[in-house]
Amino acid sequence: MPYAQPYPLPHEADEPGDRKSRFRVAIRDARRHRSAQRLAHAGTGLAHVVRLICQVQQAQTVAAYASRPGEPPTNEVLTTLCDAGVRVILPVLGERLSRQWAVYQPDHELMVRAPGRPPEPPGPPLPAETITEADMVLVPALAIDTMGRRIGQGAGWYDRMLLLVRPDAMSVGIVFEPELYDAGVRPLPQEPHDRRVKAVATPQRWQRTEEPDSRQEP
Repeated sequence: MPYAQPYPLPHEADEPGDRKSRFRVAIRDARRHRSAQRLAHAGTGLAHVVRLICQVQQAQTVAAYASRPGEPPTNEVLTTLCDAGVRVILPVLGERLSRQWAVYQPDHELMVRAPGRPPEPPGPPLPAETITEADMVLVPALAIDTMGRRIGQGAGWYDRMLLLVRPDAMSVGIVFEPELYDAGVRPLPQEPHDRRVKAVATPQRWQRTEEPDSRQEP
């Protein structure tokens, strides 16, 4: 059965963020219907696609993340990066979701410190500014459009982190193929604090996002 791409329309009474909340509900529901077999296949495809991104081939440090259930699986992506000799750092959420990082070691088991939080490396935390060492940043998302607008989980963690990323670093949002929206037909809602990504990768392909006609919104 073809996947029906959710596209909640705005309501007259919407408050800022209401429409994005409806997107989150619809996309999370769609993700729950993917089988374990389809998820495993997506993880293999995503690892292959990430290898093709030119910035990966020259990267010394990549900021990635360990996927949670239902997300495009990143286990094989992390293995691929480490096998290529790339230093991989993963998010560590401190008190009140403070921004930190830790180096990923393939032979160290990741830890889930609280329900709903992504798995984290057990190593010592590094400060938020460690993100400036990354040549590429892999960013989780629920939806991304071809202009780089991104809908995340709603906590704003990555929007704050992307403010610290070097201007020459590549930010790549990760979604399933049906979660990539054509901005010319189905643009995603955006709030002033939202940060766009420079590229998007799915288990099938990757592409750069289009530059806005005017200065990128903050």
